[in-house]
Amino acid sequence: MASVPGSGRDSFTSKFGIIAATAGSAIGLGNIWRFPYVAGENGGGAFLFLYLAFVMAIGIVVMLSEFVIGRSAQRNTVGAFLKLAPGKPWFLIGIMGVSAAFMILAFYAAVAGWTLEYLYQSVVNGFAGKSPDELGEMFTAFREGSWRPILWFLIFMVLTASIVISGIQKGIEKYTKILMPLLLVILVILSIRSLTLPGAGEGLRFLFKPDFSKITSRAVLVALGQALFSLSIGMGTLITYGSYIRKNDNLATTVISVSLADTFIAILAGVAIFPAVFAFGIDPAAEEGLVFITLPGIFQKMAGGCIFAPLFFILLAVAALTSTISMLEVVVAYFVEELKMTRRKATIISAVLISILGLFAAGSWGWFENMTLLGNNVFGLLNFTTINILLPVGGFFIVLFVGWFMGKKAVKAEISNEGSLKARFRIVFVFLVRFIAPIAIAIVFLNGLGIIRF
Repeated sequence: MASVPGSGRDSFTSKFGIIAATAGSAIGLGNIWRFPYVAGENGGGAFLFLYLAFVMAIGIVVMLSEFVIGRSAQRNTVGAFLKLAPGKPWFLIGIMGVSAAFMILAFYAAVAGWTLEYLYQSVVNGFAGKSPDELGEMFTAFREGSWRPILWFLIFMVLTASIVISGIQKGIEKYTKILMPLLLVILVILSIRSLTLPGAGEGLRFLFKPDFSKITSRAVLVALGQALFSLSIGMGTLITYGSYIRKNDNLATTVISVSLADTFIAILAGVAIFPAVFAFGIDPAAEEGLVFITLPGIFQKMAGGCIFAPLFFILLAVAALTSTISMLEVVVAYFVEELKMTRRKATIISAVLISILGLFAAGSWGWFENMTLLGNNVFGLLNFTTINILLPVGGFFIVLFVGWFMGKKAVKAEISNEGSLKARFRIVFVFLVRFIAPIAIAIVFLNGLGIIRF
């Protein structure tokens, strides 16, 4: 068994394994489900331009910061801060990360369960003959149902736990090295089919031809928030995965590879979706309905739709699974290292606890629709709390920790592999992590809470 030298811990065994697992964490429903409709709401190509700029300037910086913390400490997200800052309250950032992963997985796996329902419906031809209104009613009836959303949620949690319980090499690395290429192949097939539709060129123009008159203050903040959300920043996954990266691996090239893969998949998802949307005269800003209402209708009209519909929902399920295993690993690593549990026991307990909370999220439109707080059901409350509070606050303090507490020498030693790499970019990195990233994240946080509006 390969391990991080001197730590006795399981680790990733190859460069491809690192990229597949970490990119799998970052590439999820945020890329394939959320990115297309967010881009559609905010001007297409103009939004894409902003998104790419923020990934390069902010996302890469925060991701590298999390990797630096994780590999330097070779511990879980709580243990990392306890080791690097003993006796100081920085460990609270780690607790926040574990809490965020716990809560996000509870509602994220509920959405992942929807993909399984729609995969089933596409296989049994459940969309056939339904009008757009009927497809909308079908989606509403499914979410408001008493048992199907919960059943699919539980199945997805079992799938997630069955991979995590096997460990880093035999579980996470092994399966992400299969799932990520599968995801890419399916997305390429769907993109090719979409591009062959009459009128597909209009969708490509919408996605790639920037109309800078569409850039508003809201579009800027949404693009920055999407960059942070898409890269799984602030929820402890990157610190945890970073702790499994070997000391001789180049952190900077890994971060760039993961960021490029994440961005490429998001753009490819746009290529797969927007040409089809424009070919059939559909509004590209249809939020969650774009995937669960609009696209099933498109597949009905498309030649070969009975093949491409199941492929699309397999794609969504695979993307979701590579993300859910990373979230569960955050909690499991904490239980194993800080609470001294075996991996098997930690996986079962954490999966059961998350599933209990997730039952309320999955049933937010059914059994538990009357369980609300401040006008939000359980799903909405978990979504708002994590995306608007825990993730930006966690990301903010992570860059402060790396930029101001760890010190330039410790950061340089980690990103240069103890001087074996030149790492000339470190001066720019330190400047961005000290000044630009904290300001950008703070703006997203304050805007998300409605404290400031531009």
